[in-house]
Amino acid sequence: MDDGFLMEVCVDSVESAVNAERGGAGRIELCAGLVEGGTTPSMGEPLPAPARGGPRSPRPYRGNEYSPPRAVPLPGSRRSSPLRHIPRRPPLISPLPHPPALPSLPCPASMAFPMCPRHLSTQSRLTASPPASSGGAGCRAAPLPARPGLLQVVKQCVRVPVFVMIRPRGGDFLYSDREVEVMKADIRLAKLHGADGLVFGALTEDGRIDTELCTALLAVCRPLPVTFHRAFDMVHDPLVALETLISLGFERVLTSGCDSSALEGLSLIKRLAEQAKGRIVVVPGGGITERNLQRILEGSTASEFHCSARSARDSGMKFRNPNVAMGASFSAPEYSIKVADVAKVRTLNAIAKNIL
Repeated sequence: MDDGFLMEVCVDSVESAVNAERGGAGRIELCAGLVEGGTTPSMGEPLPAPARGGPRSPRPYRGNEYSPPRAVPLPGSRRSSPLRHIPRRPPLISPLPHPPALPSLPCPASMAFPMCPRHLSTQSRLTASPPASSGGAGCRAAPLPARPGLLQVVKQCVRVPVFVMIRPRGGDFLYSDREVEVMKADIRLAKLHGADGLVFGALTEDGRIDTELCTALLAVCRPLPVTFHRAFDMVHDPLVALETLISLGFERVLTSGCDSSALEGLSLIKRLAEQAKGRIVVVPGGGITERNLQRILEGSTASEFHCSARSARDSGMKFRNPNVAMGASFSAPEYSIKVADVAKVRTLNAIAKNIL
C-alpha cells in the first residue's frame, strides 16, 4: 500500500500463498474450492488447553474403543415405555495410539516449487528442513498443532496478512440455522489460529443484505476487520446494499460490479466508490488480468484490487487413470493443478505501480 495500491490474491494452497507473497501481494484471501468461488479452508484442531491440576476432560472417542451401554427404546414403544440396554460389541483390536505431533513444514520463500513438500516422499516431508543456503525467510519455527489445517501452515509460511473465507458451501448465500452455527464455529477457529481478517457474505431470499445474520457474525469476528465478499454481486439494489454494509461496519466490499467480471461492471464499481466516499473500501475483483488491470484501476479509482493470478501446471502423478474424475463433468482436469503464478503476480503489481 506504500505505493498507492494494495493487491489481494485469493489462494487455496500453501504453494499459491507463498507464490503470491513472493510476487508482491499485500494481502492473501485464503479459501478452499476456488472452482466454486471459494469456501472455508481447513483450520485443523484447536490446541489443547494446558493442564492446571483440575479434572481431566473426557478423551475423544476414536472409533474403535468400547462404548458404555446406551438406552434403546423397544420396538413400537413410546417415550414413557421402559428402555432396555444393548451393549456394543467390544473392539476387535486395541485402541489406536494418538498420532505424534507434526513438525513445522519448511517452505522458504526462495525455493522453486518442484521441490515443494507436496512433491517429497512422506518421510521426507516429516524430516525435511530448509536448506542452509536459503536466503528466504521460510516458515517460522513455531510448532504446529498435532492436526494442522491449511490456515496454520500458511501462517507459518507467509508474513503478509491472511484473510480467511467463511463460506460453508458453494451455491447461494441464503444460509440455514445449522450453516450459521458452522460459520460461527469457523470464525472462532480462524481467530484462534491467527487469521488477520475474515471474509463472508449473507443475503435474504429477496436479494438484500441479511442484516440480522451479518450483525451476529460481525460480533463473533471482532476485533478483526471484515470484508463482505462477492455475494454483493447478487443483491437486488447494489447502491442500497452498499449503505447497509457501511451501517453494519464492514471495512471492505469485494465486487465485480454485479457483472460477469470487474471490467464488465466497471461503471458500477466507479459509482460505488464515489458513493462510498472513504466510508468503506470498494475492492474490484473478478476476471482481473494483466490485460485489463490498468483500465480497471484507472476507471474505478480503486486503491485495492483482488485477483487470483493463477496458471495451470501439470500434476506430478506418473500413473494416471483417464476414466475417473473427482468432481462433476464441468470440473477442472484431474491432472492439471492451478496455482498462483509468481510472474503474473509480479506483472500485476508492476502495472499497478506504473499507473502512479
